[in-house]
Amino acid sequence: MRAIVVREFGQPEVMQIEDVELPEPAGTQVLVRVHAAGVNPVDTYLRTGIHAHAPKLPYTPGKDGAGIVEAVGPDVTKFAPGNRVYTAGSISGTYAEYSLCDESQLGLLPDNVSFEQGAGVWTPYATSYRALFQKANAMPGETVLIHGASGGVGIAAVQWAKHAGLTVIGTASSDEGRALVLEQGADAVFDHSDEDHLSAIHDHTGGKGVEIIIEMLANVNLERDFEAINMFGRIVIVGNRGSLTFTPRQAMTKETTIYGMSLFNSPKDKLAEIHKKIGEGLASRFLSPVLSTSFPLIDAPAAHHAISGSKANGKIVLIP
Repeated sequence: MRAIVVREFGQPEVMQIEDVELPEPAGTQVLVRVHAAGVNPVDTYLRTGIHAHAPKLPYTPGKDGAGIVEAVGPDVTKFAPGNRVYTAGSISGTYAEYSLCDESQLGLLPDNVSFEQGAGVWTPYATSYRALFQKANAMPGETVLIHGASGGVGIAAVQWAKHAGLTVIGTASSDEGRALVLEQGADAVFDHSDEDHLSAIHDHTGGKGVEIIIEMLANVNLERDFEAINMFGRIVIVGNRGSLTFTPRQAMTKETTIYGMSLFNSPKDKLAEIHKKIGEGLASRFLSPVLSTSFPLIDAPAAHHAISGSKANGKIVLIP
């Protein structure tokens, strides 16, 4: 089978397509024929080798994907050949024609969700659910600010939050992105390339501020997030690409709680909760992944360049 293989850490071009051996499932393992693979910012961090969970070389990138179960190990009880599934992790990687997964890393994909959409399910929707509800304990009636709301995680957070009865404020830097955020149900959207957008958000709330901030780029925004957060607010750091100068007194003054989170650290019971909620949301159609761009598998480097840009609008996927 064809797969993207990384033999050294570095720029996107270290990802090369190769012919590799088709894996065979054993025990509780499942072999999935990948119809689409999701590209996530975390994939780019892992590729550089500086991420805390950097894989051992060589490896095939990707944890998100969607396809059809090809074969199952003898101890598999939850899935059968022919099932439509999304992946929530992978043993062998999803940037490939086939992916070997444990059955605990799969969820059933409803017929109303395309494979391309299915490839955009796990990381965006699990990350945003964990940030909103398992970390920030978001409640109906609260106001949440979602930075980078036009990206995969941002759109997922908007959909979760609106369904849960929160007031949603998003940010995006392009006209297209801001329009998309409003289409997904946000109550207001601001241009995060505007130097004064955080103070404008504070004014928009009548000077009250927001209860929750989902922070996608902490090294750029965290120091200034306190312009928009209210007293006793919660900030959840989902993404970061560098260091920053930070004034702790700002957190002291407003008694703000700052949560760091990584989906990799989620306990099994929390992952089970997320799978259940995602399944309900997809079936009920209040969760609906939005696609941005698809690339053929061989163009994985171009996909990584695209997702590292500042104006992502929806989910980027690879098609084997």
